[in-house]
Amino acid sequence: MRLLVTGGAGYIGSVVAAQLAEDGHDVVVIDDLSTGHADAVPAAVTFRRGSIRGEETLAVLRTGIDAVLHFAAKSLVGESVAHPAVYWDSNLGGTLALLEAMRVTGTARIVFSSTAAVYGEPEHIPITEADPVRPTSPYGATKVAVDTALAEHARMHRAGAVSLRYFNVAGAYRDASGAWRGERHDPETHLIPSVLAAARAGAQVQLFGDDYPTPDGTCIRDYIHVADLARAHLLALGATEPGAHKVYNLGSGRGYSNREVLGTCREVTGLDIPARVAPRRPGDPAVLVASSEAIEAELGWRPERDLRAMVADAWTFAQLPASAGWEPR
Repeated sequence: MRLLVTGGAGYIGSVVAAQLAEDGHDVVVIDDLSTGHADAVPAAVTFRRGSIRGEETLAVLRTGIDAVLHFAAKSLVGESVAHPAVYWDSNLGGTLALLEAMRVTGTARIVFSSTAAVYGEPEHIPITEADPVRPTSPYGATKVAVDTALAEHARMHRAGAVSLRYFNVAGAYRDASGAWRGERHDPETHLIPSVLAAARAGAQVQLFGDDYPTPDGTCIRDYIHVADLARAHLLALGATEPGAHKVYNLGSGRGYSNREVLGTCREVTGLDIPARVAPRRPGDPAVLVASSEAIEAELGWRPERDLRAMVADAWTFAQLPASAGWEPR
């Protein structure tokens, strides 16, 4: 298939693009590089720098794209609380423009990068796709709005859409060429790369909040390896049905507290990484753990790598010199 990956210069998008290319697909990546990195895009795919609202996207769609995998979005919870209008404009506005371009060109399949943040404070654990969506941040709210737009787009235009609601994604991916892809956010807000960066620098790491209603007082999150996550996108491509919008959670079914993650990072690195407790971040629920029973039952997906593997791969990536950590273009 000929596939368009929006946001394919980012962490997850670049890993998905690499796996798609390895699977034999003809892949085009579009990214405006506002947060992504051109050198993260696999050499085996075509890269076009541009906005999902721009003429570049429309031009690519007109070349016979069979499906879109949509990752282009802003994704920082705290930033969305501080600047909600920016998130609504980028995440919802950008997606609406993309869907219109797909309608014009007759591109009828899309897999969307959604988030567990749509659930907010859950009523029970693990969270299922049937649970109510009550986001506690503008970031989560924009993803709910996009899901609504996808459902309407599928209904009105007989398109097939799948939303994948991720829980915490971690680790790094070594592709068939031997190149690694991992997290390079600026600023970095995710716990595992933050802890590993502190380990390399001999610095202290921050744990946001220790007064949550959890066994050790810190947040509990469900982590999945980026390679497992990417594999789910390949499966989701085959699950699209005309006129239908499907939603699947992606998680491991168990959670780890921030202190447990810190402990695993200490074990993997062999370093006694110092930590201090900082105030809670606005919009962070206490516990998020997913049930992935639906996607396992329907598509056969289940995570294969545990937390230690995620941390070990992320640590390998973090220690690589820039020239060896990814493919220069």
